[in-house]
Amino acid sequence: MLIKTLPVGQLETNCYVVTNEDTLDCVVIDPGDEANTILDYMESNRLHCKAIFLTHGHFDHVGAVDAVAEETGAVVYMNQNDDARYDPARYMRYSLPESGRFYGDGDVINAAGLRFEIIATPGHTRGGVTIRCEDALFTGDTLFKGSCGRTDLPGGDMEQELASLRKICQLPGDYEVYPGHMDASTLERERLFNYYCRMAMRK
Repeated sequence: MLIKTLPVGQLETNCYVVTNEDTLDCVVIDPGDEANTILDYMESNRLHCKAIFLTHGHFDHVGAVDAVAEETGAVVYMNQNDDARYDPARYMRYSLPESGRFYGDGDVINAAGLRFEIIATPGHTRGGVTIRCEDALFTGDTLFKGSCGRTDLPGGDMEQELASLRKICQLPGDYEVYPGHMDASTLERERLFNYYCRMAMRK
């Protein structure tokens, strides 16, 4: 498995292209902006996009979804709670297309010859998820290196955020952590040094 990080847009959202090196099939996680950047990377490496996964529905994580999906024919997945049609606060802007699929806690998606497990991690948004694949966790804006996602926007909830951090930290073993913004980390590092993770674990 090869993971390519593409920071896109004004907020430098981390878009991840997760590739099965045996087949050159791939999955795109959070294509937030700059569709051409994402598509050019896949074209130059002869990759075939099979699915698009969204960690949550904020604008900076979904801005290039439709363009990438239209160009590649990939199926789009997200949690229903962050679909604009089901958002009581009317803060979310993206709605899943008819060809898309909703996923939730415990769902397993086999795409590009890889196994992706969905872990519901609300708090930053009502429909936030963490995506586990092999030894990698794609945490969106739930968990950052040394920090966590803000909870003061509509749909945010600090108690849910702490519960989600605790859920992530209680996963057995160590993982590479690929967040929605800024640098990657490891779960063990966050367990030891992340103030919010340590607070969550004490609850």
